[in-house]
Amino acid sequence: MSENTQELVIGIPRGMSYYGNYTFWYGFFSALGFKIILSDPTTKQTMSDGSALVVTETCLPIKIYLGHIINLIKKGVKNVFVPSIQSIAPKIYNCSKIRGLPDLVRNVVKGDFNIIEATLDKSAKKQGLYEFLKESVKPFGITDFDKIKKASKQGWKVYNNFHIMMRSGMSYKTALKNALEGKLSVDSEEKTGLINVALISHGYNIYDERACMKIIDKLEKMGVNVFTALQLTDEQMEEGISALGARRYWANEYEMTGAAGHYLKDNKIDGIITLNSFGCGPDSLMIENITRKSKHFNKPLLVLTIDEHTGEAGFVTRLEAFIDMLFRKKRSKLINKMDINEYEYKPQTNICETVLAGMDK
Repeated sequence: MSENTQELVIGIPRGMSYYGNYTFWYGFFSALGFKIILSDPTTKQTMSDGSALVVTETCLPIKIYLGHIINLIKKGVKNVFVPSIQSIAPKIYNCSKIRGLPDLVRNVVKGDFNIIEATLDKSAKKQGLYEFLKESVKPFGITDFDKIKKASKQGWKVYNNFHIMMRSGMSYKTALKNALEGKLSVDSEEKTGLINVALISHGYNIYDERACMKIIDKLEKMGVNVFTALQLTDEQMEEGISALGARRYWANEYEMTGAAGHYLKDNKIDGIITLNSFGCGPDSLMIENITRKSKHFNKPLLVLTIDEHTGEAGFVTRLEAFIDMLFRKKRSKLINKMDINEYEYKPQTNICETVLAGMDK
């Protein structure tokens, strides 16, 4: 395929690494002249389409991702970007499903489309970032390394702007919109809730509104300020992993163990909510560690598990009960800290003195 004879069009599924890395890919591909086509936001149909292709035990994020691939094919997209992120640092790995995404898509999704697969494996030789980027655009006839390197700088600019705005306290939707429009603003959005809760999960669980049933919106309507891993620096999450006595092994452990460790230490956080997909092996191990450590920090913890069959009514009931408990606990703390000096008991010594004087007579 030659970039001179055919329009550069690439489809990106709105799933998995999209929620953390799309800002980079937007900047990178746009700088190279690509037209980017996103799949539509997740719907019940997206879940159904993806679930029909794999065995029941497959985790929800993968089912959703496959549904987004089908959505792009229905849109007429011929080239779909499906990277294989093996390792993001030496001996720091992704789960097997993420590592094998291109193979999975190739074997279960039928249709007239090309898989643009590139491999990032920093635990192997000659499979670093630039090799990964070159492999991503080689099918389109783009081989000029200087051009690729320049485009990567634009990608990092958009990516960094997004994360700066998220760490300033801006909402995900606003920060993403600003970053894609080339804007950088650090005006934090005022948090007016009475309770602070850390929501611990991966971006594809938290920010996919259909998968998580708009959990952030639900919490904010209950008067809760929500904090996530995207509001932390890598250094803060690294310290969080150490605080839980763990060592980083999984590629996405920062946003789970790291964020949990940081927020468990933070006295401003009233409680922790973990949100994981049923059947996720790495998450089950990390959440077990988080659960045990939460007792050490005396921090309330709610563990929520989701899949395509999760009912919203039961989901909301558990949220409401947990938040009500946090409100009662905080109210109790405030009452116990009230200044009671004006009610301090002072013995009436004058009476004692009068009695003693009478006895002397």
